Amino acid sequence: MPQLPNSYAKQPTQQKEFYDRALLGRLKPKLYFAQFGQTDKRTIPKNEGDTINLRRFHKYPPATEPLIEGVTPAGKTFDVTTIRATVDHYGDFTKTTDLISLMGIDPVVTELTEIHGDQAGETIDIVVRDVVASGTNVLYLTPEAVKRGDVAEGSNFDGTAARRIRQIMARNNVDKLGKDFVCFVHPDTVYDLQGSEGWEKAALYAGSTQIFNGEAGRLWGIRFIETTNAPIYVGEGKDGADVYCSIAIGKGAYGMVDIAGSSKPEVIIKPLGSAGADDPLNQRASIGWKALFTAVRLQELAILRVEHTISL
Repeated sequence: MPQLPNSYAKQPTQQKEFYDRALLGRLKPKLYFAQFGQTDKRTIPKNEGDTINLRRFHKYPPATEPLIEGVTPAGKTFDVTTIRATVDHYGDFTKTTDLISLMGIDPVVTELTEIHGDQAGETIDIVVRDVVASGTNVLYLTPEAVKRGDVAEGSNFDGTAARRIRQIMARNNVDKLGKDFVCFVHPDTVYDLQGSEGWEKAALYAGSTQIFNGEAGRLWGIRFIETTNAPIYVGEGKDGADVYCSIAIGKGAYGMVDIAGSSKPEVIIKPLGSAGADDPLNQRASIGWKALFTAVRLQELAILRVEHTISL
């Protein structure tokens, strides 16, 4: 009887790479919110804890006073806000039996790995979404509404709402992501937007513009990312209306922090026999994933939550 490996790391490199690709291939299409999280300079080195302090430097006002010859101006002291972020572990696994082979490229193992890829992608994206959807920078599409409970039926997301979002972002001097702002919307909201004058389907400009994952179209300088992860607050509006949450962002709105690249999920396969005395007959194995990361809001004015209803 051949010797069983006691860890995934001891399996052939090509097998490990195959399952890594299988998981990541299913994970990446699930990343809607996570694709815009800044990652530069936001990695904690290994063995240096799980917390990082990020610094947000504030802009200076224009220096419009002419300089006087021989007189040194007062100058500025830097204005900085410290943002503290702590990473968390996320992951899950599936138990298998001795009827499934983990020694080669098994189709069942491949399918389970791909399913966990779906799960990992959705998990990461929802964690990021929950951070992005928090905050107090809110636009209610019901006139005179001051809270979610005031949002009434008929307050739908249309071209006028898109213009209003663009106005708010531009007025707050929010930098664009390229030439446009970005807004996450639910498919029900996309349905309403598609009936707005000036709506452009992403397919019409895909040849000249790099399309984001989930991009449905653009309107009034906003590119819309369609995702079912856009929050819905069921029954929380006026008279029990369902309140939909769309989220507009600009450049540098939020970031993602990990430990030395650990936000990329690790495929973990425990072959038969790896549990030692806890599995005396070599009957149990497992397939799973683990990731270590967090998301953090960096620029409050660059994140605008829009609460509204839909037409259908």
